Amino acid sequence: MSYPRAVLFDHDGTLVDTEPQWAAAKRHVAGTHQQSWDTEDDHATLGGTVQDAARLMVERGATDSVEEITRQLAEHVIGSMDHEVPFLPGIPSLLRELKEAGTPAAIVTNALGSVARTTSAGAPDVLTRIVSHDDVSRAKPDPEPYLAGARLLGVPPRDCVAMEDSEPGVESAVAAGMTVVVVPGDKPVPEGPHRVFVDAHEDVTLDFLRSLTPPA
Repeated sequence: MSYPRAVLFDHDGTLVDTEPQWAAAKRHVAGTHQQSWDTEDDHATLGGTVQDAARLMVERGATDSVEEITRQLAEHVIGSMDHEVPFLPGIPSLLRELKEAGTPAAIVTNALGSVARTTSAGAPDVLTRIVSHDDVSRAKPDPEPYLAGARLLGVPPRDCVAMEDSEPGVESAVAAGMTVVVVPGDKPVPEGPHRVFVDAHEDVTLDFLRSLTPPA
């Protein structure tokens, strides 16, 4: 089979444009706990887990548990995706190409499984596997999430390509032994081995992915 044999997508900011929904959720939930949440807080928790944001709210005095605040955040985001999954530009056509080529794909994310499942339901024939924060003991930047994704798809990590928009995710995929396509995100990602940068999500087509080479 041609390279890549599988494609593994990060979720927020790579596959779907849910960063605004998460930002709105954090502001809403923080407000219910008589706290504020601003852009600086968004950047401080970018690339981390939902639990990181919930933990910060608890540290600031929220009386609910980290688990309960996490649930509140996820519920707010899922509610905002009720009518349509906000796939980023170029992603729907890429998913169609992968489906037609029979190339399996998965979501590998630090986000919650409940949110990722809402997204996978928008492309159920392609996004057949999910690795979320709920499924691993060590989140990105540890390689465990991407290794788990490759294992679920039955493809060696070296034969997979990952798509990411943040440094923790890129580190995770590279450490797992994958070539990573880096799409624009809120924070710049440093150059490095096995990192291929594109100017826009729309630049990532199946032909582009097939032009890449696996790590040596």
